[in-house]
Amino acid sequence: MSETYMLPNPPGPNRAVDFDPAICNGCNSCAGICRSDVLMPNPEKGKTPIVLYPDECWYCGTCVLECRRPGAITLVHPLNQSVSVVWKRKATGEYFRLGMKRPPTPNARPPSS
Repeated sequence: MSETYMLPNPPGPNRAVDFDPAICNGCNSCAGICRSDVLMPNPEKGKTPIVLYPDECWYCGTCVLECRRPGAITLVHPLNQSVSVVWKRKATGEYFRLGMKRPPTPNARPPSS
């Protein structure tokens, strides 16, 4: 009988998920629910799951929703998917964000040429 091994992909610039080992109890419920099999249960009891294929992550968040210990697992979105949602008006120094309750009045001035 031959043994089978699973080796994680070499780490790239992105991490799909990040575990807090102080909070995670190694229940592996996130590995069981992962839709794209990014996570593999750790063979050592009580250790965080192994991120096997981070480049295959869809960032769907089912692993975070399945976790019963808040803060144990966090999605780490790649920089090219991050959106700047805060901006500052230079004239007044006010900060604004997308989805705010009372957005600023639109700028009615034409662009400068």
